[in-house]
Amino acid sequence: MLDANFIRDNLDAVKANCANRNVRADVDAVVRLDAERKAIQRQADETKAKQNELSKSFQKAKPEERAALKEESTKLKEQAAGFDAKLKEIEDALRAAILPIPNMTHPAAPVGTDAAANVVVAKFGEPTKFDFKPQDHIQLVETLQLADFEAGVKVAGQKFYFLKNEGVLLELALVQYAIQKLVAKGFTPILTPDLAKVDVLEGIGFSPRDNAETRQVYTIADSDLCLIATAEITLGGMHRDEILDEAKLPMKYVGLSHCFRTEAGAAGRDTRGLYRVHQFTKVEMFAFCTPEQSDAIHEEIRLIEQEIFQGLGLPFHVIDTCTGDLGGPAYRKYDLEAWMPGRGNGGEYGEVTSTSNCTDYQSRRLNIRYRPAGQKGTKFVHTLNGTAVACTRALIAILENYQQADGSVVVPEALRPWVGKDRIEPRAK
Repeated sequence: MLDANFIRDNLDAVKANCANRNVRADVDAVVRLDAERKAIQRQADETKAKQNELSKSFQKAKPEERAALKEESTKLKEQAAGFDAKLKEIEDALRAAILPIPNMTHPAAPVGTDAAANVVVAKFGEPTKFDFKPQDHIQLVETLQLADFEAGVKVAGQKFYFLKNEGVLLELALVQYAIQKLVAKGFTPILTPDLAKVDVLEGIGFSPRDNAETRQVYTIADSDLCLIATAEITLGGMHRDEILDEAKLPMKYVGLSHCFRTEAGAAGRDTRGLYRVHQFTKVEMFAFCTPEQSDAIHEEIRLIEQEIFQGLGLPFHVIDTCTGDLGGPAYRKYDLEAWMPGRGNGGEYGEVTSTSNCTDYQSRRLNIRYRPAGQKGTKFVHTLNGTAVACTRALIAILENYQQADGSVVVPEALRPWVGKDRIEPRAK
């Protein structure tokens, strides 16, 4: 979240940023509530100072004076308790007013109201051409018996699925391929919980208390836990309420988790097959660093995402995400979109990874700081995240781009050590 003082001192810029990002937030309420908080805090401090003076006077007072002093002390105690209660109320209201306000935006990010304003900043390979009519991934997984959507519906409902046969091997191969590449680059591997507390999700920027029509995460009844939508949540929460050693920054993690998303309001063609599902496996990068390091690390993560998909031999492009398409915590975000021949009418690019620099937006909420060398006090760290591989979407791109005229699918060379074969053949029904 943004600092209240920053909002007050940059009121017009914060309002303009909200407009550019299509966010409705009562920015003026933050200024008003912060002023009210400061006024009450002054009154509370003055009352406590009077209590201290009265305590000193009581020790020196004559016996006949002490009854009046006790009465005065009782009044001051009641006033102090009233100020503390009011202060807590105002602080809660202030935090609630700040939470919807998005991060500020990188000055180079495209300004626009929706995805149409996104800008392609890099392109790798050309859309795959076929001398036969290509199938979409739904047809391919049925023919090759790589997934079972009907069983998923029977067991868990719509948008759940079973992977099977080489579908399983491909997912496990993608996980190994991505994690080994990241470990070689100095990232610490982490297996994270699949659940996290509500306040951790809110710290990262999710809204688990939204109503069912807009909430994107599953909440666990009779608890303060949610199923995580991404390992960004658990990795980001690992160091909450900590002061990190500057000498150890940046701290870079690669996490593996299942991801659970309600996909509320996500009706449409993307609900078919594996593109937009309620559960999937993802390998996620996350970094804690100093403010001076974050821009360079953002580029590093972007280059790693590009390297991973270049290694898979897939055509893709990279999007610099516009203001209207940014999530609340992101200062700047790049999306990597792979060519998917089965999308739309003749193929389209579909998002497979993203990477965001969230500056100190998440660390303020989670109270993650570091102590700069040679300086007094602490500063909030910067946090960054990036998808290494979201398995279901990578599977779509692989199956649709590597399909052959005979219905088989060639296994990308990078994945063959784990899949154990170079081609997936159709099975007899």
